Amino acid sequence: MESYDVAVIGMGPGGEQVAGTLAERGLRVLGIESNLLGGECPYWGCIPSKMMIRAADALAEARRVPQLAGSVEGIRPDWDLVARRIRDEATDNWDDRAAVERFTGKGGTFVRGKGKVAGTGRVEVDGVSYAIAKGIVVATGTRPSIPPIDGLAQVPFWTNHEAIEARKLPASLIVLGGGAIGCELAQVFARFGVRVSVVESADHLLPPEEPEAGQLLRSVLEAEGVQVHVGVSARRVDRDGGGIAVTVGTGPVLRAERLLVATGRQADPVAAGLDTVGVDPSARTAPVDERCRVADGVWAVGDLTGQGAFTHVAMYQADIVIRDILGEDGPAADYRALPRVTFTDPEVGSVGLSEQRARERFASVAVGSATVPSTARGWIHKVGNEGLVKLVADADRGVLVGATSMGPAGGEVLGALTLAVHAQVPLDTLRSMIYAYPTFHRGIEDALRDLS
Repeated sequence: MESYDVAVIGMGPGGEQVAGTLAERGLRVLGIESNLLGGECPYWGCIPSKMMIRAADALAEARRVPQLAGSVEGIRPDWDLVARRIRDEATDNWDDRAAVERFTGKGGTFVRGKGKVAGTGRVEVDGVSYAIAKGIVVATGTRPSIPPIDGLAQVPFWTNHEAIEARKLPASLIVLGGGAIGCELAQVFARFGVRVSVVESADHLLPPEEPEAGQLLRSVLEAEGVQVHVGVSARRVDRDGGGIAVTVGTGPVLRAERLLVATGRQADPVAAGLDTVGVDPSARTAPVDERCRVADGVWAVGDLTGQGAFTHVAMYQADIVIRDILGEDGPAADYRALPRVTFTDPEVGSVGLSEQRARERFASVAVGSATVPSTARGWIHKVGNEGLVKLVADADRGVLVGATSMGPAGGEVLGALTLAVHAQVPLDTLRSMIYAYPTFHRGIEDALRDLS
């Protein structure tokens, strides 16, 4: 049985960070990945999807010219340019040789296959066992969660993978799921001329976010021609000639050429073998402590931990695990100020607790809000200036515990709010700041005035 100091199962952003850094530090590291080294983010997630969004936003800005600067003739969307950029610049046509060479160049050993924990100090890859002396790090991520809708298994449908890989766009598309992935892709395709319908079972789009943000995003999408159905579920899916028919609740039957299922993602701790080190087989995520430990000698990072399906969470946890394995000091995990951004137009950035979660946790909660159009920068921006800033504070301590920044560059404005939540900056200190004029982030100042 071959032996290594550390095994990393799952080489997405977090796993690759752990494996590569520990290999550079001189440990014998076995990196295991069943798909592409680099994981979801560079091949089907963050990077290619944001290339698509950048292209769609450029089209939207061109269409706003008549209201701002004159006229633009002959705007003709060309998806082929986007598809080629994704293949050539982002994914190397879904080839991870460069990523593998980067890891092995640091001294690591890479094995392609389905890995799992096989007990304390042992991993298996497609039936082959390896002895692990110092630790096992599990970073197996998540996979699309496919709902049990009648007829869905009998029809062809897209997940985000097929949507990202598409060389040609359909004439029409139904999107099941109005979360971040569903809304981002729906807006992209609509801006490229696809007739899009979105179905979300919650009462507003982006269910984890503030209702005001989801409601405003709905109005933006509908103004762009997207049909939005909220508070209803898909009851049945059928073939419809060469396309798809979706029966929504007791209401309409939606028809389209393609169906995109974007109803969330799910982890599988048992498939990763974590039940062999004491994890409850019914657990939906890997339970971790403040050092991302699952059990003695076993750590988990990324989506599998249930702390948020974001690359920045995986990278944050990776650094904690690296220090713990090397015996180095450093801060424990703290998710109070976890930021997240949905890259629709307008962007929806949020950090910490929503108003509802804050009211469940604190005795006295203060809430303040402002609209982006009411700020000087929002008024100047004119068309495309939809957005809001919402602040949620623990009134007894006088600090922010959550915030939302929605609007042009909403994810960038979020940086100031994330710092305020993370550092527990007193509200009086935030009110005494000088906010540059005219900027989008002056909306924070307006929301502070409204805080009550």
